Amino acid sequence: MTEDRKKLYPESKVELTPFVARHYDRLLNLISLGFYGRFIARAIEELSLAAGDSILDLGCGTGRNASLMLEKLGPAGKIKGLDLLPEMQEQFEKRFEKEPRVTFRRQRIDVAFDLGEKFDLVFISFVLHGFPPAVREIILDNAVRHLKPGGRLAILDYAEFNLEDKGFLFRWVFNKFECTYARDFIQYDWKKILGECGFRVEGEEYYFRNIIRLLRARLKGD
Repeated sequence: MTEDRKKLYPESKVELTPFVARHYDRLLNLISLGFYGRFIARAIEELSLAAGDSILDLGCGTGRNASLMLEKLGPAGKIKGLDLLPEMQEQFEKRFEKEPRVTFRRQRIDVAFDLGEKFDLVFISFVLHGFPPAVREIILDNAVRHLKPGGRLAILDYAEFNLEDKGFLFRWVFNKFECTYARDFIQYDWKKILGECGFRVEGEEYYFRNIIRLLRARLKGD
């Protein structure tokens, strides 16, 4: 497979090269010194999943997050993971090849789509910051379209913060390794945006000195 895959959004850093996609979990473990696994397990614990929940994982990657969520579900629970990359599909399906409660669909989440089913929870982890603002609206519309009445949305991503208030090292790393879209993402009031999309925010948890946030919301009127 060629390593010269054309990116849909040239400025994005969430669109991975084939090499990075094939070794994604190992690379995350390496650059985080093994801390990422503990962090994501803590975040998923704070989702307060119920045994019978149905979950739509937008931008599911290798299925690492889904495997942690599956531990909280009973026999009636299920997870559907969506991702665009064939490398992610291969790893996801291999991870869950003997688990009928988990399925994968090769699907762009940055365009409108309809799976013909609805879920209790839509989970979006470190995805939204890598897209332009107009595309984020499409992704949130897809989330709304696939939630049951009273359904929940959980977004694990950067919190809002002023980059200039951070130390020199953090600013350098962020500017070096993150994209223009991420620098835009951290300036928005995401509670207000979710309210405009039909959600009410129910809670938030912060990590890494308030740089990362788990934002939990529910569809209004239910």
